[in-house]
Amino acid sequence: MPQTTPWHEDDAFWAVWGPTMFSRQRWGGTPAEVDGIISLLNIQPGIGVLDLCCGQGRHSLELARRGLRVTGVDRTGKYLEQARERARAEGLGIEFVQEDMRVFSRPGTYDAVINMFTSFGYFEDPEEDRQVVMNVYRSLKTGGLFLMDIMGKEVLARIFLERNWSEEDGIIWLQERKVSQNWGWMWNRWIMLKGNERIEGEVSHRLYSATEIVSLLKKCGFTSVDVYGGLDGSPYDHTARRMVVVARK
Repeated sequence: MPQTTPWHEDDAFWAVWGPTMFSRQRWGGTPAEVDGIISLLNIQPGIGVLDLCCGQGRHSLELARRGLRVTGVDRTGKYLEQARERARAEGLGIEFVQEDMRVFSRPGTYDAVINMFTSFGYFEDPEEDRQVVMNVYRSLKTGGLFLMDIMGKEVLARIFLERNWSEEDGIIWLQERKVSQNWGWMWNRWIMLKGNERIEGEVSHRLYSATEIVSLLKKCGFTSVDVYGGLDGSPYDHTARRMVVVARK
């Protein structure tokens, strides 16, 4: 039988679910998220930042507005077209590159790399996750910082719901979840109800605990790794809302 395309390589998936994932509410929260990124990384205007898996450019655009030199990388061409259009409208000189994160590498180029909104762990082979981290490590200057924002395994275990739903702008979004591989993998079924239209999709990804992600980063060469419970720098403890990791080359 022919091999099916993984969900993360399916352009149709990103086209259909883009309005839901990049909702008006999520765009509205971007400035506060960038405030946290700048604070955690002690970013100064003029430094070079790579936004890896930049999507429609939420963070790339806001970082450029704050005077940073930004490269946004994503595999989805349609998202990059939208990001370029927004950048042109504001006169922002952002470089957007269409490339797979398993491939993109520019040795010794960036002062900081960010990877936001659980854009990591999509691949069934954990060696491919390691390749992504190695690409980031090589792309950073000595002393450069890598910030990852993902949903940590510990947080998911605390808040886990097998099913839930939400509604925004007239779109109802239903989600079903299953955990497998000894809490190593999460499968999600998404259903979108928009008027008389019903659309279904599947998303799956690897789950990392703080200990596991710290181990991976250090094995790839990072000298220090700090873990926080959010972009506000809060502790990664039983109250954490996300897992935000800052690693230094």
